[in-house]
Amino acid sequence: MTNIIPSSSRTGVLSVMRYPRTSLRIVRYAVQLFFLLLTLFIGHQFYQFVLHFEVPGSPFVRKPPSVDGFLPIAGLMSFKYFLFTGIVEPIHPSAMVMFAAAITVSLALKKGFCGWICPIGTVSQYVWMAGEKLFGRNFVIEKFTDASLRSLKYILMSLFLVFIGLAMAPNMLLLFFITDYYKIADVRTMKFFTEMSTLAFWVFAAIFALSFLYKNFWCRYLCPYGGLLGLLSRLSPVKIRRDGAQCTHCRACTGHCPALIEVESQEAVKSAECFGCLTCVSRCPAEGALDLSLSAAGTRKNVNPWLYPVVLIVLFYFVIGTAMAFGKWHSQVPYEEYQRLIPAVGVVEHPGG
Repeated sequence: MTNIIPSSSRTGVLSVMRYPRTSLRIVRYAVQLFFLLLTLFIGHQFYQFVLHFEVPGSPFVRKPPSVDGFLPIAGLMSFKYFLFTGIVEPIHPSAMVMFAAAITVSLALKKGFCGWICPIGTVSQYVWMAGEKLFGRNFVIEKFTDASLRSLKYILMSLFLVFIGLAMAPNMLLLFFITDYYKIADVRTMKFFTEMSTLAFWVFAAIFALSFLYKNFWCRYLCPYGGLLGLLSRLSPVKIRRDGAQCTHCRACTGHCPALIEVESQEAVKSAECFGCLTCVSRCPAEGALDLSLSAAGTRKNVNPWLYPVVLIVLFYFVIGTAMAFGKWHSQVPYEEYQRLIPAVGVVEHPGG
C-alpha cells in the first residue's frame, strides 16, 4: 500500500511517496538473507569436499570456487600479481575475482558489498538488532574513543597493504603461490573455524558479546577489508543527498543509521563508514528530503533507490561472470594434489617458517 505522509511539517502539504518506505528495508533484508544462506550452503559443500579426502568412503563433492571469497589476503596478493603481470594465478583465481568484484561495487556504489552482500556484516547486523531488542537500545561509544577504535581497522589495512602492496615483489608472490601452504589455504581457513583454538574462541566470543551492545562492532572497528572498501567508496559517484528545504529535522535518518552517521546535518553523505544500506532513505518521512544521487560528467541526478540493489547485484555478478567466461574462476589444483595435501593439512607449514 502506498504511504501518504506530510512532505514538510512547515507546509503541511500531503504527497504520495514514490515507493513504500518499509519495502526497501525488506528487500535489503531479503538480499542479505539470500547471500547468508548461499554462504552457508557453499561452506557445507566445501566441508563435504574436504571430508572426501579425510574420511575414506566419503562421496566426492566438487570444490565450490566461491569459498575463496574467505581468502581476502590471497585475493589482494593475486590482484597485485595480475596488475603487474596480467596473469590470474590458477590456484585460487576466484579469490582475486571476488576481491575485484567487491572493489568494483565499492567504487561504483559506495560500500554496498558490506551493506548488502557480506555474510559477516549480515550476522553482525542480526546480533546488534537482537541486542537492541534485549536491552531496548544499543550503546554508543564516546566520540574520541570511537574515532580511536575505528583507526584500528585502518592500521590493520595499512599493514596488509604495505606488506603485500610494497614489500612483496611479483616474483616473491609467484614463489608463494606454488607452495603447498598456499594450495590449501582455503582448507586451513576452514580448519581455523572448525578446530578453533581456545584463544581464538574467546576472542570471537568477546567480539560477539560486544556486537550485542554496539552496532556493527566488528565492521566498525576491526575489519580491514571493510576499511579498504570504505576508502574506495569515497570515490563513488553515488551518494545520499539531503535537501534542506524538504528536511523536517526529525532525525529519523540519523537515529536509524547503522553506521552512526549524522545524516541529518549533512548535505551529502561522504563518510567511508556508509554501507549504502539506504536505511536513512527508507526511514525518512518527508518525500524529497533524502535522495539517492548520481554525479557524473559535471551533472547531478536523483535516481530511484530501487535501482541500487539491482545494479549492485548485476555489477557484482558481472565481474564473476566475466571471469567464468574467460576460464578464470575454477582452481587448477589437480585432484591428486588435494589427495596428498588435505590429509596432511596439520603439518603443512608456512614457507616463512
